Amino acid sequence: MGMQTIIASFASGLSGFFAFKAYVILPVFMLILAFASRMKPIDAFLAALKTGAGFAGIFIVFNFFVSQISPAIQAIITARHLDFPVVDVGWPPLAAITWSWGLTPLVILLTAALNAVLLALRLTKTLYIDLWNYWHFALIGALVQAATGNLALALASSSLIALYTIKTTEWSAPYVAREQGLAGIAISPISVSGFLPYAVIVDRLFDAIPGLNRLVWNPSESGGNKGALRLFGEPMVIGVLVGLFLSLLAGYGVRMTCETMVNIAAVMFLLPRCGGLIGEGMGEIALAFKALVERKVPSLKGLSIAMDTGILMTNRSVIATGLILIPVSLVIAFVLPGNRVLPLGDLPNLISIMSVTVLVLRGNVIRAVLAGIPIVATFLLVASRMAPVFTALAANTGMSTGGASEITAFTDGGNQIRFLLYWLFQGNLIAFAVIPVALAMLFYAWRRHRRMLAGK
Repeated sequence: MGMQTIIASFASGLSGFFAFKAYVILPVFMLILAFASRMKPIDAFLAALKTGAGFAGIFIVFNFFVSQISPAIQAIITARHLDFPVVDVGWPPLAAITWSWGLTPLVILLTAALNAVLLALRLTKTLYIDLWNYWHFALIGALVQAATGNLALALASSSLIALYTIKTTEWSAPYVAREQGLAGIAISPISVSGFLPYAVIVDRLFDAIPGLNRLVWNPSESGGNKGALRLFGEPMVIGVLVGLFLSLLAGYGVRMTCETMVNIAAVMFLLPRCGGLIGEGMGEIALAFKALVERKVPSLKGLSIAMDTGILMTNRSVIATGLILIPVSLVIAFVLPGNRVLPLGDLPNLISIMSVTVLVLRGNVIRAVLAGIPIVATFLLVASRMAPVFTALAANTGMSTGGASEITAFTDGGNQIRFLLYWLFQGNLIAFAVIPVALAMLFYAWRRHRRMLAGK
């Protein structure tokens, strides 16, 4: 069998595997890890099943959430005669574009090899087993190849973003341990952990602002909130308020307003329950696998396992921050010059996107929401700018755009780090000028990481 045949067979197998939903792929992968960790078969099966059920629950809840807010947003657009020509289709079409790229299997192998080399050289203590989110690394490669036609640059961009993600994911582990009590767990992917250096800088900035440095609202802190703060720290209550806000903007009547409020409250009630299932299942398997690796390779003592953000959905501060930023994002979209997209498909993803930032900011929702405003604004501008690129890639892969003239994804399509690399590998001078700032942020985040490990 020739090498080309082997590569083609591998690519075909990967494409077939990743054609399944994430909540099917993840439990299968976690079950393999569980058996590799020598867990008891019954325990392994139940842990993998919890993971799959939890993720399926989150997908169901998010889809229901979109079905509730979509009519309200469309009513707002109609009532206020707004014009947003770019449709936010969410992250799944971007993942589909990525898996249709011919070099995606090679990127997966290169990323796994990169992680292994970094571990062997003791340049990281994170095992990046979050297989589903490898598509983030391949997406930038597909974008760079489409722009430059250069395969070497495409693979280099994928490797660079993988290196960045592995390191920022590694640095998230102490924050997960501090805020969640989960030792040895790190949070990926690039769309989440990639904001860690920014969050560290912003946290230091907030500490230096008189007045603001004393404002604290942490719903996840037991006994830390009294009276009204305790009430508003409950995600269900915030869901009611968000439902009321959207309903008033949409001009709903009493019946539709009440139904929207209760439905969004139900979403906020169910998310932590789904996250709890994921935490139980993934946590058991990850810790068992971590223990196995540390026994076999003592030099990797203190290893952290990269996990998806679903494990953080039990954190009230994470949910409250994402939920508050949903109406904030809509308001920003209405008034932001240069914006051409109204967030919809990716809107619930804000809960996940902001999760590591919330942990870095010690669960303080006030700080997290303020930190989220620049993130949201740049999401909108980048997603608008990249819409023609994503639309062209979707057309090239034969994907339907549902009649929309242009498509994008609010969060993943507007990812600032991917956007920077996209222009950097095309020789854009502004992108090169940003590099020193990015390196300074990384250095500061690394220093904070070292201090946390030292207990300072």
